[in-house]
Amino acid sequence: MIKLKLITAGICVSTLAVTSCSTLNKSATATKDSTLSKTESTMNQDEGTGKNLFDGKSLNGWHAFNKSGEIKNWTIQDGALVCLGAAVGDSGGDIVTDAEYENFEFSWDWKIDKGGNSGVMYHVVESSKYKAPWETGPEYQMIDDDGYQDKLEDWQKTGVDYAMNITNDKKKVSPVGEWNSSKIVYNNGHVEHWLNGEKIVEFQAGDEKWLKNKTEGKWKDYPDYGSAKKGHVALQDHGNKAYFKNIQIKELQ
Repeated sequence: MIKLKLITAGICVSTLAVTSCSTLNKSATATKDSTLSKTESTMNQDEGTGKNLFDGKSLNGWHAFNKSGEIKNWTIQDGALVCLGAAVGDSGGDIVTDAEYENFEFSWDWKIDKGGNSGVMYHVVESSKYKAPWETGPEYQMIDDDGYQDKLEDWQKTGVDYAMNITNDKKKVSPVGEWNSSKIVYNNGHVEHWLNGEKIVEFQAGDEKWLKNKTEGKWKDYPDYGSAKKGHVALQDHGNKAYFKNIQIKELQ
């Protein structure tokens, strides 16, 4: 009987231990799930779409580069912000955000007409010493690669960091007249260009290669190019019609 009682007691202790372990495991799993859910929730918040910079109805939040007053060469058509292509050459009709940005993800949808040319610039500085945003702001190029009036070099084609870094082989542009989706990521000098879901350019602003490209290439006579670490975002009027929508920015810490 004593042995039986001891065995029974042992079973009870074992049962309690198993039950206790099971309870602890469930508790640990619940805590883990809770932590995971919290992490996933934080990640989802971090992956938010950001702030809209275009309301689909007006030019609120934008002004002409180095100018004030009415903007006459841009309009709204079917919910899109449209450049009418009124500028002569590559300056004179660009618009910029009222606000300035430092580290960010800037995304937008765009299309151009046959032979079209436009672009998006960032860290643009406004001053009477500059005639155009491209003197200070790096550009994400948007152009009709195949139908432009002049033969294009690789550093001039859609998606490039204009005259600085060319695209990789993942680049796929929609046919002229159809919408594309693009994104620029700038985070403490690390830069990415995205096009239609693919990362097509990646570089570090200010490194040895970047400085070499700047001082030996197109920007050698523009010492302030790419120097600002905070500035306006600019949409370019290059004398051709260009269409923009779903313009958003997410500031990065």
